Amino acid sequence: MSQGQQPVREGEERYAALLNNSNAVRAITSAVEGTLGPKGLDVMLVGSRGEVIITNDGVTILDKMDVTHPAARLLIQVARSQQKQVGDGTTTATVLAGALVQEGVAQIVRGVPASKVVAGMQQGIRMAVEALRRRTRVIEGLDDPLLAKAAYVAGREREDIVRLVMEAASKVGTRKLREPGYLLADAVTAHEKGDNEVYEGILLKQKPLHSHDRPVLKSTKILVLHDALEPETLDEEVLTTEAGFARYMELRDRFSSELHVLADLGVGLVLLERGIHPDAEQFCMDHGIMVVPRVSRSDLLRVSEMTGAVPMRRTALHKERDSLAKLLGNSPYVAYDERLERVRVSSGGQGREPFVTLIVGASTAEVVGESARIAADAASAVQAAVSGGVLPGGGTAELAVSYELEHQREAVKGMEAFGIAAVAAALRKPMAQILLNAGYNPLEKMEEARAAQLAEDSDSMGIDCDTGLVIRYEERGIVDPALVKIHGLEAAGEVAAAVLRIHNVIKMRGYGGQDED
Repeated sequence: MSQGQQPVREGEERYAALLNNSNAVRAITSAVEGTLGPKGLDVMLVGSRGEVIITNDGVTILDKMDVTHPAARLLIQVARSQQKQVGDGTTTATVLAGALVQEGVAQIVRGVPASKVVAGMQQGIRMAVEALRRRTRVIEGLDDPLLAKAAYVAGREREDIVRLVMEAASKVGTRKLREPGYLLADAVTAHEKGDNEVYEGILLKQKPLHSHDRPVLKSTKILVLHDALEPETLDEEVLTTEAGFARYMELRDRFSSELHVLADLGVGLVLLERGIHPDAEQFCMDHGIMVVPRVSRSDLLRVSEMTGAVPMRRTALHKERDSLAKLLGNSPYVAYDERLERVRVSSGGQGREPFVTLIVGASTAEVVGESARIAADAASAVQAAVSGGVLPGGGTAELAVSYELEHQREAVKGMEAFGIAAVAAALRKPMAQILLNAGYNPLEKMEEARAAQLAEDSDSMGIDCDTGLVIRYEERGIVDPALVKIHGLEAAGEVAAAVLRIHNVIKMRGYGGQDED
Protein backbone atom coordinates (compact mmCIF):
# COMPACT_ATOMS: atom_id res chain seq x y z
CA MET A 1 0.00 0.00 0.00
CA SER A 2 1.45 3.38 -0.98
CA GLN A 3 2.20 5.96 1.70
CA GLY A 4 -0.76 8.13 2.61
CA GLN A 5 -3.37 5.81 1.07
CA GLN A 6 -6.18 5.09 3.52
CA PRO A 7 -7.29 1.48 3.92
CA VAL A 8 -10.82 0.75 2.73
CA ARG A 9 -12.99 -0.68 5.45
CA GLU A 10 -14.64 -3.99 4.62
CA GLY A 11 -18.18 -2.65 4.92
CA GLU A 12 -17.51 0.38 2.74
CA GLU A 13 -15.95 -1.74 0.00
CA ARG A 14 -18.77 -4.27 0.12
CA TYR A 15 -21.48 -1.67 -0.30
CA ALA A 16 -19.57 0.80 -2.49
CA ALA A 17 -21.71 0.29 -5.61
CA LEU A 18 -24.95 0.25 -3.61
CA LEU A 19 -24.15 3.47 -1.76
CA ASN A 20 -22.99 5.17 -4.96
CA ASN A 21 -26.23 4.27 -6.70
CA SER A 22 -28.22 5.31 -3.65
CA ASN A 23 -26.58 8.76 -3.64
CA ALA A 24 -27.34 9.21 -7.34
CA VAL A 25 -31.00 8.28 -6.77
CA ARG A 26 -31.14 10.70 -3.85
CA ALA A 27 -29.81 13.52 -6.03
CA ILE A 28 -32.52 12.94 -8.64
CA THR A 29 -35.25 12.72 -6.02
CA SER A 30 -34.17 16.00 -4.43
CA ALA A 31 -34.61 17.75 -7.78
CA VAL A 32 -38.36 17.10 -7.84
CA GLU A 33 -39.53 16.55 -4.26
CA GLY A 34 -39.70 20.30 -3.57
CA THR A 35 -42.55 20.58 -6.10
CA LEU A 36 -44.90 18.22 -4.22
CA GLY A 37 -48.17 19.44 -2.75
CA PRO A 38 -50.13 22.70 -2.84
CA LYS A 39 -47.16 24.58 -1.36
CA GLY A 40 -44.61 23.02 -3.69
CA LEU A 41 -42.53 25.40 -5.78
CA ASP A 42 -41.45 25.38 -9.41
CA VAL A 43 -38.15 24.42 -10.99
CA MET A 44 -36.41 26.52 -13.63
CA LEU A 45 -34.73 24.47 -16.34
CA VAL A 46 -32.09 26.32 -18.35
CA GLY A 47 -30.78 25.00 -21.65
CA SER A 48 -27.33 25.38 -23.17
CA ARG A 49 -28.59 28.16 -25.44
CA GLY A 50 -30.41 30.06 -22.74
CA GLU A 51 -33.85 28.52 -23.31
CA VAL A 52 -35.95 28.43 -20.14
CA ILE A 53 -38.72 26.15 -18.89
CA ILE A 54 -40.45 26.89 -15.58
CA THR A 55 -42.49 23.95 -14.32
CA ASN A 56 -43.30 21.68 -11.39
CA ASP A 57 -44.19 18.77 -13.64
CA GLY A 58 -42.04 15.85 -12.56
CA VAL A 59 -41.63 14.11 -15.91
CA THR A 60 -40.74 17.41 -17.63
CA ILE A 61 -38.05 18.15 -15.04
CA LEU A 62 -36.56 14.67 -15.25
CA ASP A 63 -36.74 14.47 -19.04
CA LYS A 64 -34.85 17.75 -19.43
CA MET A 65 -32.21 17.10 -16.76
CA ASP A 66 -28.68 16.34 -17.86
CA VAL A 67 -28.26 12.92 -16.23
CA THR A 68 -25.39 10.51 -16.86
CA HIS A 69 -25.41 8.21 -13.82
CA PRO A 70 -26.91 4.81 -14.80
CA ALA A 71 -28.85 4.37 -11.53
CA ALA A 72 -30.27 7.85 -11.87
CA ARG A 73 -31.39 7.00 -15.39
CA LEU A 74 -33.25 4.00 -13.98
CA LEU A 75 -35.13 6.30 -11.64
CA ILE A 76 -36.13 8.57 -14.52
CA GLN A 77 -37.76 5.54 -16.13
CA VAL A 78 -40.27 5.55 -13.26
CA ALA A 79 -41.54 8.98 -14.30
CA ARG A 80 -41.63 8.01 -17.96
CA SER A 81 -43.54 4.81 -17.23
CA GLN A 82 -45.99 6.71 -15.03
CA GLN A 83 -46.50 9.36 -17.71
CA LYS A 84 -47.03 6.77 -20.43
CA GLN A 85 -49.47 4.60 -18.49
CA VAL A 86 -51.58 7.10 -16.52
CA GLY A 87 -50.27 10.55 -17.46
CA ASP A 88 -50.13 11.96 -13.91
CA GLY A 89 -48.40 11.44 -10.56
CA THR A 90 -44.87 11.38 -11.96
CA THR A 91 -43.37 13.34 -9.07
CA THR A 92 -44.97 11.17 -6.39
CA ALA A 93 -43.86 8.00 -8.20
CA THR A 94 -40.29 9.31 -8.37
CA VAL A 95 -40.29 10.29 -4.69
CA LEU A 96 -41.67 6.86 -3.77
CA ALA A 97 -38.97 5.11 -5.79
CA GLY A 98 -36.28 7.20 -4.13
CA ALA A 99 -37.71 6.44 -0.68
CA LEU A 100 -37.88 2.71 -1.42
CA VAL A 101 -34.22 2.74 -2.44
CA GLN A 102 -33.16 4.68 0.67
CA GLU A 103 -35.13 2.43 3.03
CA GLY A 104 -33.90 -0.70 1.25
CA VAL A 105 -30.27 0.44 1.46
CA ALA A 106 -30.68 1.11 5.18
CA GLN A 107 -31.82 -2.48 5.73
CA ILE A 108 -29.05 -3.97 3.58
CA VAL A 109 -26.33 -1.98 5.35
CA ARG A 110 -27.73 -3.30 8.62
CA GLY A 111 -26.87 -6.78 7.39
CA VAL A 112 -30.11 -7.99 5.83
CA PRO A 113 -29.34 -9.81 2.54
CA ALA A 114 -30.33 -7.77 -0.50
CA SER A 115 -32.32 -10.68 -1.93
CA LYS A 116 -34.40 -10.86 1.26
CA VAL A 117 -35.00 -7.10 1.28
CA VAL A 118 -36.10 -7.11 -2.37
CA ALA A 119 -38.37 -10.13 -1.88
CA GLY A 120 -39.94 -8.49 1.16
CA MET A 121 -40.39 -5.21 -0.68
CA GLN A 122 -42.14 -6.96 -3.54
CA GLN A 123 -44.43 -8.70 -1.07
CA GLY A 124 -45.06 -5.43 0.75
CA ILE A 125 -45.93 -3.61 -2.47
CA ARG A 126 -48.45 -6.32 -3.39
CA MET A 127 -50.02 -5.97 0.06
CA ALA A 128 -50.08 -2.18 -0.24
CA VAL A 129 -51.70 -2.30 -3.68
CA GLU A 130 -54.42 -4.63 -2.37
CA ALA A 131 -55.02 -2.27 0.55
CA LEU A 132 -55.29 0.75 -1.74
CA ARG A 133 -57.76 -1.06 -3.98
CA ARG A 134 -59.94 -1.92 -0.98
CA ARG A 135 -60.05 1.75 -0.03
CA THR A 136 -60.91 3.04 -3.53
CA ARG A 137 -64.06 5.14 -4.00
CA VAL A 138 -65.83 4.35 -7.27
CA ILE A 139 -66.78 7.28 -9.54
CA GLU A 140 -70.50 7.01 -10.31
CA GLY A 141 -70.50 9.24 -13.40
CA LEU A 142 -69.19 12.42 -14.96
CA ASP A 143 -71.34 14.48 -12.59
CA ASP A 144 -69.75 12.85 -9.51
CA PRO A 145 -68.29 15.78 -7.50
CA LEU A 146 -65.21 13.74 -6.62
CA LEU A 147 -64.32 13.56 -10.32
CA ALA A 148 -64.15 17.34 -10.68
CA LYS A 149 -62.15 17.50 -7.44
CA ALA A 150 -59.61 15.00 -8.80
CA ALA A 151 -59.23 17.20 -11.88
CA TYR A 152 -58.88 20.28 -9.65
CA VAL A 153 -56.04 18.73 -7.67
CA ALA A 154 -54.22 17.42 -10.75
CA GLY A 155 -54.87 20.72 -12.54
CA ARG A 156 -53.05 22.58 -9.75
CA GLU A 157 -56.22 24.43 -8.79
CA ARG A 158 -56.51 26.14 -12.19
CA GLU A 159 -60.29 26.50 -12.44
CA ASP A 160 -60.21 27.61 -16.08
CA ILE A 161 -58.30 24.49 -17.11
CA VAL A 162 -60.46 22.21 -14.95
CA ARG A 163 -63.62 23.56 -16.61
CA LEU A 164 -62.04 22.95 -20.00
CA VAL A 165 -61.13 19.36 -19.15
CA MET A 166 -64.51 18.54 -17.60
CA GLU A 167 -66.31 19.94 -20.65
CA ALA A 168 -64.15 17.79 -22.92
CA ALA A 169 -64.81 14.71 -20.77
CA SER A 170 -68.56 15.27 -20.95
CA LYS A 171 -68.44 15.52 -24.75
CA VAL A 172 -66.35 12.35 -25.05
CA GLY A 173 -68.38 10.31 -22.56
CA THR A 174 -67.47 7.65 -20.02
CA ARG A 175 -67.42 4.77 -22.51
CA LYS A 176 -64.72 6.45 -24.58
CA LEU A 177 -62.78 7.47 -21.47
CA ARG A 178 -62.66 3.84 -20.35
CA GLU A 179 -61.22 2.59 -23.64
CA PRO A 180 -57.65 1.30 -23.00
CA GLY A 181 -56.22 2.82 -26.18
CA TYR A 182 -57.76 6.27 -25.79
CA LEU A 183 -55.91 9.11 -24.02
CA LEU A 184 -57.79 12.34 -23.40
CA ALA A 185 -54.44 14.01 -22.65
CA ASP A 186 -53.42 13.49 -26.29
CA ALA A 187 -56.27 15.83 -27.29
CA VAL A 188 -54.58 18.78 -25.54
CA THR A 189 -52.88 21.29 -27.82
CA ALA A 190 -51.25 24.59 -26.87
CA HIS A 191 -51.31 27.78 -28.90
CA GLU A 192 -50.09 31.27 -28.07
CA LYS A 193 -52.73 32.88 -30.27
CA GLY A 194 -55.62 30.75 -29.03
CA ASP A 195 -58.19 30.95 -26.27
CA ASN A 196 -59.25 28.09 -24.04
CA GLU A 197 -61.69 26.06 -26.10
CA VAL A 198 -63.09 22.56 -26.46
CA TYR A 199 -63.42 21.91 -30.17
CA GLU A 200 -65.47 18.94 -31.34
CA GLY A 201 -63.08 17.78 -33.98
CA ILE A 202 -59.39 17.75 -34.87
CA LEU A 203 -56.90 20.55 -35.50
CA LEU A 204 -54.24 19.77 -38.10
CA LYS A 205 -50.87 21.38 -37.54
CA GLN A 206 -49.99 21.66 -41.24
CA LYS A 207 -51.14 24.57 -43.39
CA PRO A 208 -53.18 23.87 -46.52
CA LEU A 209 -52.06 24.84 -49.99
CA HIS A 210 -53.80 28.03 -51.19
CA SER A 211 -55.59 28.42 -47.86
CA HIS A 212 -57.25 31.71 -48.80
CA ASP A 213 -59.03 30.43 -51.92
CA ARG A 214 -61.78 28.54 -50.09
CA PRO A 215 -61.24 28.76 -46.32
CA VAL A 216 -64.58 27.11 -45.34
CA LEU A 217 -66.07 23.84 -46.62
CA LYS A 218 -69.45 22.53 -45.50
CA SER A 219 -70.72 18.93 -45.73
CA THR A 220 -67.64 17.82 -47.59
CA LYS A 221 -65.99 14.51 -48.48
CA ILE A 222 -62.46 13.75 -47.33
CA LEU A 223 -59.78 11.77 -49.14
CA VAL A 224 -56.92 10.38 -47.01
CA LEU A 225 -53.83 9.18 -48.89
CA HIS A 226 -50.82 7.46 -47.33
CA ASP A 227 -49.02 8.62 -50.43
CA ALA A 228 -48.49 11.55 -52.80
CA LEU A 229 -51.22 12.79 -55.11
CA GLU A 230 -49.42 12.28 -58.40
CA PRO A 231 -49.62 10.07 -61.52
CA GLU A 232 -47.71 6.82 -61.69
CA THR A 233 -44.14 7.32 -62.80
CA LEU A 234 -42.02 5.45 -65.34
CA ASP A 235 -38.28 4.94 -65.55
CA GLU A 236 -36.42 7.47 -67.68
CA GLU A 237 -35.17 4.70 -69.98
CA VAL A 238 -38.75 3.68 -70.74
CA LEU A 239 -39.68 7.28 -71.61
CA THR A 240 -37.07 7.36 -74.39
CA THR A 241 -39.05 4.82 -76.40
CA GLU A 242 -42.19 5.59 -78.40
CA ALA A 243 -44.17 2.97 -76.53
CA GLY A 244 -42.92 4.30 -73.22
CA PHE A 245 -43.92 7.87 -74.04
CA ALA A 246 -47.37 6.64 -75.13
CA ARG A 247 -47.70 4.83 -71.79
CA TYR A 248 -46.65 8.02 -69.98
CA MET A 249 -49.38 10.02 -71.71
CA GLU A 250 -51.89 7.30 -70.94
CA LEU A 251 -51.03 7.47 -67.24
CA ARG A 252 -51.34 11.27 -67.27
CA ASP A 253 -54.77 11.06 -68.89
CA ARG A 254 -55.93 8.43 -66.42
CA PHE A 255 -54.71 10.53 -63.50
CA SER A 256 -56.62 13.51 -64.86
CA SER A 257 -59.77 11.38 -65.08
CA GLU A 258 -59.29 10.22 -61.50
CA LEU A 259 -59.05 13.83 -60.31
CA HIS A 260 -62.33 14.63 -62.08
CA VAL A 261 -63.97 11.65 -60.37
CA LEU A 262 -62.86 13.00 -56.98
CA ALA A 263 -64.37 16.39 -57.78
CA ASP A 264 -67.62 14.76 -58.96
CA LEU A 265 -67.82 12.75 -55.72
CA GLY A 266 -67.74 16.00 -53.71
CA VAL A 267 -64.23 15.71 -52.27
CA GLY A 268 -63.44 19.03 -50.64
CA LEU A 269 -60.44 18.08 -48.48
CA VAL A 270 -57.43 15.98 -49.48
CA LEU A 271 -54.98 14.93 -46.77
CA LEU A 272 -51.63 13.60 -47.97
CA GLU A 273 -48.77 11.94 -46.14
CA ARG A 274 -46.46 13.12 -48.92
CA GLY A 275 -46.54 15.84 -51.59
CA ILE A 276 -48.64 16.68 -54.64
CA HIS A 277 -47.98 16.90 -58.38
CA PRO A 278 -48.21 20.43 -59.88
CA ASP A 279 -51.02 19.36 -62.23
CA ALA A 280 -53.02 17.98 -59.31
CA GLU A 281 -52.34 21.11 -57.28
CA GLN A 282 -53.67 23.30 -60.08
CA PHE A 283 -56.73 21.06 -60.53
CA CYS A 284 -57.57 21.20 -56.82
CA MET A 285 -57.17 24.98 -56.76
CA ASP A 286 -59.46 25.35 -59.79
CA HIS A 287 -62.13 23.12 -58.23
CA GLY A 288 -62.01 24.54 -54.70
CA ILE A 289 -60.47 21.43 -53.12
CA MET A 290 -58.40 22.12 -50.00
CA VAL A 291 -55.14 20.16 -49.97
CA VAL A 292 -53.04 19.59 -46.86
CA PRO A 293 -49.73 17.85 -47.67
CA ARG A 294 -47.16 16.32 -45.32
CA VAL A 295 -49.68 15.34 -42.65
CA SER A 296 -48.30 12.99 -39.99
CA ARG A 297 -49.48 9.41 -40.14
CA SER A 298 -50.93 9.66 -36.63
CA ASP A 299 -53.06 12.64 -37.65
CA LEU A 300 -54.17 10.86 -40.82
CA LEU A 301 -55.34 7.90 -38.74
CA ARG A 302 -57.17 10.15 -36.27
CA VAL A 303 -59.00 11.97 -39.05
CA SER A 304 -59.84 8.65 -40.67
CA GLU A 305 -61.27 7.25 -37.46
CA MET A 306 -63.30 10.42 -36.86
CA THR A 307 -64.69 10.90 -40.37
CA GLY A 308 -64.99 7.30 -41.53
CA ALA A 309 -62.37 7.70 -44.26
CA VAL A 310 -60.33 4.67 -45.24
CA PRO A 311 -56.63 5.55 -45.65
CA MET A 312 -55.48 4.40 -49.07
CA ARG A 313 -52.56 4.28 -51.44
CA ARG A 314 -52.41 6.15 -54.73
CA THR A 315 -53.33 3.01 -56.70
CA ALA A 316 -56.72 2.93 -54.97
CA LEU A 317 -57.73 5.89 -57.14
CA HIS A 318 -58.06 3.39 -60.01
CA LYS A 319 -61.14 1.87 -58.36
CA GLU A 320 -64.61 2.19 -59.79
CA ARG A 321 -66.51 5.33 -58.81
CA ASP A 322 -68.89 3.57 -56.39
CA SER A 323 -66.07 1.63 -54.72
CA LEU A 324 -63.99 4.78 -54.31
CA ALA A 325 -66.93 6.67 -52.79
CA LYS A 326 -67.09 4.15 -49.95
CA LEU A 327 -63.48 4.96 -48.98
CA LEU A 328 -64.12 8.67 -48.48
CA GLY A 329 -64.77 10.32 -45.14
CA ASN A 330 -67.39 12.92 -44.26
CA SER A 331 -67.21 16.13 -42.28
CA PRO A 332 -69.94 18.75 -41.85
CA TYR A 333 -67.39 21.54 -41.51
CA VAL A 334 -63.77 22.04 -42.59
CA ALA A 335 -62.09 25.42 -42.25
CA TYR A 336 -58.70 27.07 -42.16
CA ASP A 337 -58.36 29.11 -38.97
CA GLU A 338 -56.11 32.02 -39.93
CA ARG A 339 -55.56 33.13 -36.35
CA LEU A 340 -54.39 29.72 -35.17
CA GLU A 341 -52.94 28.81 -38.57
CA ARG A 342 -54.56 25.40 -38.26
CA VAL A 343 -57.10 23.41 -40.28
CA ARG A 344 -60.23 22.57 -38.30
CA VAL A 345 -61.98 19.31 -39.20
CA SER A 346 -65.31 18.92 -37.41
CA SER A 347 -66.40 15.51 -36.13
CA GLY A 348 -70.08 15.98 -36.87
CA GLY A 349 -71.24 12.83 -35.11
CA GLN A 350 -72.84 10.52 -37.69
CA GLY A 351 -72.91 7.72 -35.11
CA ARG A 352 -69.11 7.59 -34.87
CA GLU A 353 -66.91 7.97 -31.81
CA PRO A 354 -66.73 11.54 -30.47
CA PHE A 355 -63.48 13.46 -30.95
CA VAL A 356 -62.46 16.59 -29.09
CA THR A 357 -59.48 18.93 -29.08
CA LEU A 358 -58.65 20.93 -25.95
CA ILE A 359 -57.12 24.21 -27.11
CA VAL A 360 -55.11 25.85 -24.33
CA GLY A 361 -54.05 29.45 -24.90
CA ALA A 362 -51.76 31.87 -23.07
CA SER A 363 -49.72 34.98 -23.72
CA THR A 364 -46.23 33.48 -24.12
CA ALA A 365 -44.71 30.23 -25.30
CA GLU A 366 -43.36 29.40 -21.81
CA VAL A 367 -46.72 29.99 -20.11
CA VAL A 368 -48.77 28.21 -22.77
CA GLY A 369 -46.48 25.19 -22.59
CA GLU A 370 -46.90 24.89 -18.83
CA SER A 371 -50.67 25.40 -19.13
CA ALA A 372 -50.83 22.58 -21.66
CA ARG A 373 -48.88 20.29 -19.30
CA ILE A 374 -51.32 21.13 -16.49
CA ALA A 375 -54.31 20.45 -18.78
CA ALA A 376 -52.80 17.11 -19.82
CA ASP A 377 -52.33 16.14 -16.15
CA ALA A 378 -55.92 17.08 -15.34
CA ALA A 379 -57.21 15.19 -18.38
CA SER A 380 -55.21 12.11 -17.38
CA ALA A 381 -56.52 12.36 -13.81
CA VAL A 382 -60.14 12.52 -15.00
CA GLN A 383 -59.68 9.51 -17.24
CA ALA A 384 -57.88 7.51 -14.54
CA ALA A 385 -60.56 8.40 -11.96
CA VAL A 386 -63.37 7.34 -14.29
CA SER A 387 -61.60 4.04 -14.97
CA GLY A 388 -60.38 3.17 -11.47
CA GLY A 389 -61.96 5.43 -8.85
CA VAL A 390 -60.28 7.81 -6.41
CA LEU A 391 -58.50 7.80 -3.06
CA PRO A 392 -57.89 10.54 -0.49
CA GLY A 393 -54.92 12.60 -1.66
CA GLY A 394 -52.01 14.28 0.03
CA GLY A 395 -50.44 10.98 1.08
CA THR A 396 -53.23 10.20 3.59
CA ALA A 397 -54.20 6.87 2.00
CA GLU A 398 -50.55 5.86 1.84
CA LEU A 399 -50.12 6.82 5.51
CA ALA A 400 -52.99 4.55 6.54
CA VAL A 401 -51.68 1.70 4.39
CA SER A 402 -48.17 2.07 5.82
CA TYR A 403 -49.41 1.36 9.34
CA GLU A 404 -51.52 -1.52 8.04
CA LEU A 405 -48.33 -2.99 6.54
CA GLU A 406 -46.48 -2.63 9.82
CA HIS A 407 -49.24 -4.60 11.51
CA GLN A 408 -49.18 -7.30 8.83
CA ARG A 409 -45.39 -7.70 8.90
CA GLU A 410 -45.63 -8.99 12.46
CA ALA A 411 -47.16 -12.18 11.04
CA VAL A 412 -44.37 -12.61 8.47
CA LYS A 413 -41.64 -15.04 9.42
CA GLY A 414 -38.18 -14.60 7.99
CA MET A 415 -36.04 -11.67 6.95
CA GLU A 416 -38.53 -10.61 4.23
CA ALA A 417 -40.24 -8.72 7.04
CA PHE A 418 -37.47 -6.13 6.80
CA GLY A 419 -38.42 -5.49 3.18
CA ILE A 420 -42.07 -5.02 4.15
CA ALA A 421 -40.95 -2.55 6.80
CA ALA A 422 -39.02 -0.64 4.12
CA VAL A 423 -42.19 -0.31 2.03
CA ALA A 424 -44.17 0.87 5.05
CA ALA A 425 -41.59 3.57 5.76
CA ALA A 426 -41.40 4.65 2.11
CA LEU A 427 -45.20 5.03 1.91
CA ARG A 428 -45.01 7.82 4.48
CA LYS A 429 -42.58 9.83 2.36
CA PRO A 430 -45.14 11.62 0.10
CA MET A 431 -47.08 13.09 3.04
CA ALA A 432 -43.86 13.94 4.87
CA GLN A 433 -42.53 15.85 1.86
CA ILE A 434 -45.83 17.69 1.29
CA LEU A 435 -45.85 18.82 4.94
CA LEU A 436 -42.19 19.82 4.76
CA ASN A 437 -42.87 21.90 1.64
CA ALA A 438 -45.72 23.59 3.52
CA GLY A 439 -43.36 24.56 6.35
CA TYR A 440 -44.41 22.04 9.02
CA ASN A 441 -42.58 19.44 11.06
CA PRO A 442 -43.46 16.22 9.19
CA LEU A 443 -43.05 13.87 12.16
CA GLU A 444 -45.29 15.95 14.43
CA LYS A 445 -48.04 16.51 11.87
CA MET A 446 -48.01 12.92 10.59
CA GLU A 447 -48.57 11.68 14.14
CA GLU A 448 -51.53 14.05 14.43
CA ALA A 449 -52.95 12.78 11.15
CA ARG A 450 -52.49 9.13 12.12
CA ALA A 451 -54.13 9.68 15.53
CA ALA A 452 -57.10 11.28 13.77
CA GLN A 453 -57.33 8.38 11.31
CA LEU A 454 -57.50 5.92 14.19
CA ALA A 455 -60.00 8.02 16.14
CA GLU A 456 -62.30 8.52 13.13
CA ASP A 457 -61.61 5.11 11.58
CA SER A 458 -60.97 6.90 8.27
CA ASP A 459 -58.01 7.05 5.92
CA SER A 460 -59.25 10.46 4.77
CA MET A 461 -57.90 12.39 7.77
CA GLY A 462 -54.94 14.62 6.91
CA ILE A 463 -53.33 18.00 7.53
CA ASP A 464 -54.50 21.30 6.03
CA CYS A 465 -51.39 22.79 4.44
CA ASP A 466 -52.72 26.32 5.03
CA THR A 467 -53.68 26.08 8.72
CA GLY A 468 -51.88 22.98 9.96
CA LEU A 469 -55.16 21.63 11.37
CA VAL A 470 -56.50 18.12 10.90
CA ILE A 471 -59.20 17.95 8.23
CA ARG A 472 -61.14 15.29 6.32
CA TYR A 473 -59.55 15.32 2.87
CA GLU A 474 -62.41 13.63 1.05
CA GLU A 475 -64.92 16.23 2.26
CA ARG A 476 -62.57 19.00 1.09
CA GLY A 477 -62.27 17.33 -2.31
CA ILE A 478 -58.56 16.50 -1.94
CA VAL A 479 -58.56 13.23 -3.88
CA ASP A 480 -56.30 11.49 -6.39
CA PRO A 481 -57.10 8.79 -8.96
CA ALA A 482 -56.47 5.36 -7.49
CA LEU A 483 -54.75 4.15 -10.67
CA VAL A 484 -52.22 6.98 -10.37
CA LYS A 485 -51.23 5.87 -6.88
CA ILE A 486 -51.26 2.15 -7.63
CA HIS A 487 -49.25 2.32 -10.85
CA GLY A 488 -46.82 4.79 -9.28
CA LEU A 489 -46.16 2.42 -6.39
CA GLU A 490 -45.74 -0.59 -8.66
CA ALA A 491 -43.37 1.24 -11.03
CA ALA A 492 -41.38 2.62 -8.11
CA GLY A 493 -41.05 -0.86 -6.64
CA GLU A 494 -39.74 -2.34 -9.89
CA VAL A 495 -37.00 0.27 -10.25
CA ALA A 496 -36.08 0.18 -6.56
CA ALA A 497 -35.69 -3.60 -6.75
CA ALA A 498 -33.45 -3.25 -9.81
CA VAL A 499 -31.21 -0.70 -8.05
CA LEU A 500 -30.95 -2.71 -4.83
CA ARG A 501 -29.92 -5.86 -6.71
CA ILE A 502 -26.89 -4.19 -8.30
CA HIS A 503 -23.74 -5.53 -6.67
CA ASN A 504 -21.20 -3.89 -8.95
CA VAL A 505 -21.05 -1.40 -11.80
CA ILE A 506 -18.71 -2.29 -14.68
CA LYS A 507 -18.10 -0.10 -17.69
CA MET A 508 -18.56 -1.96 -20.96
CA ARG A 509 -15.89 -1.94 -23.60
CA GLY A 510 -16.84 0.29 -26.53
CA TYR A 511 -17.39 -1.21 -29.94
CA GLY A 512 -14.50 0.86 -31.26
CA GLY A 513 -12.00 -0.71 -28.85
CA GLN A 514 -9.39 -3.27 -29.80
CA ASP A 515 -10.08 -6.94 -29.28
CA GLU A 516 -8.10 -8.81 -26.68
CA ASP A 517 -5.33 -11.10 -27.81
